[in-house]
Amino acid sequence: MSAVARLAFRAACAAAFFVALSAGAAAPPAPYLPEPGETGKDVMWLPSEDVVVARMLELARVGGRDYLVDLGSGDGRVVIAAARRGARALGIEFNPDLVKYSAWKARQAGVAARARFEQGDLFRADLSKASVITLFLLEENNLKLRPKLLALKPGTRVVSNSFSMGDWLPDSRLEAQVAEGCTAYCTAYLWVVPARVEGAWRMGRRQLAIRQRFQVITGVLKEGGRETAIAGRLEGDRISFAAGAARYNGRVESDIIRGTVHAGGKSGPWTATRKGA
Repeated sequence: MSAVARLAFRAACAAAFFVALSAGAAAPPAPYLPEPGETGKDVMWLPSEDVVVARMLELARVGGRDYLVDLGSGDGRVVIAAARRGARALGIEFNPDLVKYSAWKARQAGVAARARFEQGDLFRADLSKASVITLFLLEENNLKLRPKLLALKPGTRVVSNSFSMGDWLPDSRLEAQVAEGCTAYCTAYLWVVPARVEGAWRMGRRQLAIRQRFQVITGVLKEGGRETAIAGRLEGDRISFAAGAARYNGRVESDIIRGTVHAGGKSGPWTATRKGA
């Protein structure tokens, strides 16, 4: 090897050494991660099993059009998993050490552009833009949040790991199995925020009186002196109910419901307008 070649080789080796050294120096160590079971402001931190996280996101059909907010985001695994599915996601966590760790994990996973974390009080978080809310809190916390959740845009999906919403029964649920690696807290529950339809509605010459208990509706359809009981349910802004042999389906648009009625082998449009609107 000529002297010139030897010098070039040494220079290349030195450059590679300094690049590797710089890369190593630029890689920050993992921030401090508190131990699972540590008591927090509202609940102890206990991370959801990864298989349960997958079930929660599957149940809520989380995808690229969603904005997910995880209340009490812990080590960030729900937010990061949602970001991997293409969603934008925000974690609200009171423990600043967990916030730092979550942000570091999102960078390590390559999803920091879609996964954000904020230190804050989960009961004061702005949920107005969320299409999906995820929770792993005690039932008492869920009940405290419930009025705020029910006030969200109809169709917003709320998913909880293992803990219920009291008498607001879930729309569906999924179980993770022991065979899949779940050892505790293995149930995912889904609620879809229902439109608010309680009250009196006009349907041409007929009157529709609706009583609402979360997503379940009952009431009467009045025409002249005849009353027919109704029973049905809501899924977000979609409404369906039976009145005698007639089946009504429609979509709630604030103070108007539009849809299709099926009766006697025939179908036709129907519209209801909220009284006083």
